[in-house]
Amino acid sequence: AITIVISVALSGFVALTLTPAMCALLLKHTPPPQKGIFKYLNRFFAWFNRGFDRFTVGFGEVVVQMIKRMTVAFGILAVLIAALLYLFHAIPTSFVPNEDQGYLMAALIMPDAASLKRTSQTADQIDKIFAKQPAVADRTVVNGYSLLDSQYKPNASTFFITLKDFKERYSSMSRAKKENAGAIARAVHAEASGIDTGIFIPIAPPSIPGIGTTGGFEFWIQDKGSGDPARLNELAQQFLEKARTRPELTGLNSTFRAASQQLRADVDRSKAMLLNVPVSDVYSALQAQFGSIVVSQFNQYSRVWNVTLQSDAPYRRGPEDITKLYTRSNSDEMVPLSAVVTTKYVTGPDLMSRFNGFPAAQITGSAASGRSSGEAIKAMEEVAAQVLPQGYSFAWSGLAYQEKQSGGTSSSAFIFGLIIVFLILAAQFESWVMPGSVMTAVPFGILGALFFNWVRGLENDVYFQIGLLVLIGLGAKNAVLRVAFAADLRKQGLSIMDATIQAGEQRLRPIIMTSLAFIFGVLPLAIATGAGANARHSIGTGIIGGMIGETTLAMLYVPLFFYIFDRWAEKSAKKSGASPSKKGAPEAVEGTKPADGGAPEEEGG
Repeated sequence: AITIVISVALSGFVALTLTPAMCALLLKHTPPPQKGIFKYLNRFFAWFNRGFDRFTVGFGEVVVQMIKRMTVAFGILAVLIAALLYLFHAIPTSFVPNEDQGYLMAALIMPDAASLKRTSQTADQIDKIFAKQPAVADRTVVNGYSLLDSQYKPNASTFFITLKDFKERYSSMSRAKKENAGAIARAVHAEASGIDTGIFIPIAPPSIPGIGTTGGFEFWIQDKGSGDPARLNELAQQFLEKARTRPELTGLNSTFRAASQQLRADVDRSKAMLLNVPVSDVYSALQAQFGSIVVSQFNQYSRVWNVTLQSDAPYRRGPEDITKLYTRSNSDEMVPLSAVVTTKYVTGPDLMSRFNGFPAAQITGSAASGRSSGEAIKAMEEVAAQVLPQGYSFAWSGLAYQEKQSGGTSSSAFIFGLIIVFLILAAQFESWVMPGSVMTAVPFGILGALFFNWVRGLENDVYFQIGLLVLIGLGAKNAVLRVAFAADLRKQGLSIMDATIQAGEQRLRPIIMTSLAFIFGVLPLAIATGAGANARHSIGTGIIGGMIGETTLAMLYVPLFFYIFDRWAEKSAKKSGASPSKKGAPEAVEGTKPADGGAPEEEGG
């Protein structure tokens, strides 16, 4: 928004100051050269001008026919409006497009009882698959860390893959198709699917850094009732089973497990009191030997280092190792832990996550190929309505939450932009009626933008909506060139029909020139490759389609609506006893021109 405002303000300043001075210096009549290649260029320009003049006359005749046959014109307009509404519903919505950001992430999920050594062996196999990819520059594997829920687990691994520079990967179209981030993720996933010791999940980075941990969506099932982990796990599995049947969704997974094997250690507090053993010392001994505990600190190399105590791996492999531990009682005797501690295997959740203060199970996933994030969000909410019983709800986090929150802001900005443009035009024309004919150009621009986005298979995202906002100003600018000139012709005494036709014909060439200049100016956005290409495609394609719609359809309908609105204003003025559009000029007969040929002394564009 800031960029557009500053650039338009600078452009307006240049147009009002430097451009007139340059016109006075450069636009001098000089006879065209007739020698060499200029001779043939002059012939081409003369042929082009004759053809464009014939096209202009034909355009004026089409405008006349549309005014005379309003019923047919409004019938076609109804079809265009229906197409506009259909495209709004047919084009999938999303927040921001996924981009090739130069790196990838991936997660490896092993069975619940898998050791860190087993996890590392499987991670090495996947790492070798990444190493074979020519577009991969660097690889980092973090064993024991789960990216999906940000927890340290022996049965999880996380991969961070740095890709080669964009200039190298996008040096040709063939390399770009094979070495973009999405293609690499699909290739590695296809080869890693043959590894049956764990589940490999490629993860796209979040489209907006800092919002969410991963790309795709983060969905939470919240238990607002009993808080039973087993029931929550059962519902999460039912939800996944149902959601995996939806074609809009892919990569669905949950790290919530309520039946993980656990070793439960029960401390007999009564016996500990009889043996004069502090219960806190029992827990400290268990933590120090089987977990870890910080017992001291020391200074070295200008840093403070922690001294962490833990038994070596061979001495903490099984429950029987507890019988080898002793703790000191208050009577200064060594008491075996087996005297006060009993162990047994139980099942339970390895991690009990909470979201919004409720016990919750996280489900991650993304939209399937060819589907948008908006369709994925809608599909997840439909599955939730079918599966979740009373006492359970759902919530979003990350990019999906932001997309839900910002759903109405773009429409509010669009409506606000329309109101501002209308008020400015009302002040310019000193009328509440004439701006209506200018604003009728906007829907045709939106129709063109939607059609081109639909043809290219793009989504209705934030960048496309920015393009729609830009089209309000561009469409109004082209329409103002016609309407303002027609209003000046009316003040000169021309009839409504003659003013409408002459304004359309005389303003046709500059409108086409400015529209083509803008279309070719944003064409690089529509065909961009590399970093940020998808965002550029959205805004570039929408603006090009909108400008084509405003330069074709709006060129025909704006004169029609000017004719209708001006006749309405004229009838209203006659009823009130004044005619503000003519300012006292003699009334011209419909279909005729004034004696001076109808050209105003000053053009109002």
